[in-house]
Amino acid sequence: MTLLVISPDYASHLLPLATLATAWRDAGDDVVVASGPATASIVSSFGFQRTELRLGRGSNPGVIRAEDQPTGEDDSLRGFFDATRRGFVETLAYQASERSTDLLWQPVETASAVLAVIDSVKPDAVIVDHLAFTARLALQAAGVRHADVVLGHPTALPIANEVYGYPSAWPAAFSPHTDALAALRAQCEAVRDRFTGQWNDALATLDPSAAAWTDAFAEHGDILLLNYPGALHPAARTALLPPHAFLGSAVRSEPADPEVDAWLAADGAPIVYVSFGSFLSVRADVLGRVAAALAGLDVRVALAVGSADLRELAASGGLTEFPSTWLVREFLPQVRLLGRAALAVTHGGNNSVTEAANAGVPMLVLPFSTDQFAGAAAIEDEGFGASLAPNTATVPELRAAAERLLGDTEVRSRARLLGEELRRTPGRDRARAALTR
Repeated sequence: MTLLVISPDYASHLLPLATLATAWRDAGDDVVVASGPATASIVSSFGFQRTELRLGRGSNPGVIRAEDQPTGEDDSLRGFFDATRRGFVETLAYQASERSTDLLWQPVETASAVLAVIDSVKPDAVIVDHLAFTARLALQAAGVRHADVVLGHPTALPIANEVYGYPSAWPAAFSPHTDALAALRAQCEAVRDRFTGQWNDALATLDPSAAAWTDAFAEHGDILLLNYPGALHPAARTALLPPHAFLGSAVRSEPADPEVDAWLAADGAPIVYVSFGSFLSVRADVLGRVAAALAGLDVRVALAVGSADLRELAASGGLTEFPSTWLVREFLPQVRLLGRAALAVTHGGNNSVTEAANAGVPMLVLPFSTDQFAGAAAIEDEGFGASLAPNTATVPELRAAAERLLGDTEVRSRARLLGEELRRTPGRDRARAALTR
């Protein structure tokens, strides 16, 4: 049997998809990954075969920097970073304005490339990232049965009266103005309609007999896999979903890291893991306030600084140097560290949330964009952590929230039980069962 995995050229997308594919690899099947050049080393590290496929302008091998992106994508990324500093509604509005260029890139040409890969590999099963819209367009047009993996919060697939890009829930710390929300929703509806028109035009070119969609963002594959814990999803919304399977998480194995292992082996205070992912680590001002807040607690901190400007990081929190007991690097083995952490401070990205949930770690979430707001609200509502607004949370507020979560035995117990449940049946096994059922 041959499994084909189709992924954008982003590490944060490929890593969970590749982790799911290890269930096929370990069963003796062949795995082929179709992605771009930036993530080639990740494919190799899993021992998979690789075929070249570009699904968009941008790429990200692990930590993203605007200056490393091609012309056009660099300015788009800088615009996004600037928007996060202006506010959360402004960020969502900016993302909506960029949607037609970053999600449906050269649709007919790219779809043709996807179908050429299908013809060459001749897979028995296909797994594709839900956000790889052009790839799913090609598979739908050609009638290729495939599993569609939603790697974000399940609201990335809108249902009922939801609109893609418009949060279905807000954490308590956020209180957007009614007029601003109305304008945002109207913009997201306009983008939905324009995007759907582009989707239908490309679909008609690829398959003139295909029926047009009224909302291309609501389109999904034959098998719907949600890389998210069902326990963090409202039952009322679950009941409205099309047939699906909650995977819980796709937690990868990480190679040994002598420096990290030595740091973990040292006796000491509880560990707090801090990361804003491959994109939002650029917000050094927020990381600086988080670092200053944690410096006032009896904890050891593992801090992934990513692309953050260390001078801005220090200036924003007033922390002139990191405590000697901290582990600070551009990139850290997240899964390994979460396995020993007492608290995770995160932007609320899907990998961070699901991996912390799998490890049974409470979360302090500082969401910036897209589905991070719905994810943070779910964590807060279900009692697995707390959320603060990253642009306005002060050092004392951050310190108080972290201290409260570290000492809250009920939250810690609830997180531990969730982790035990998720680890009993790993996401990769749930995915293979769904495809082979």
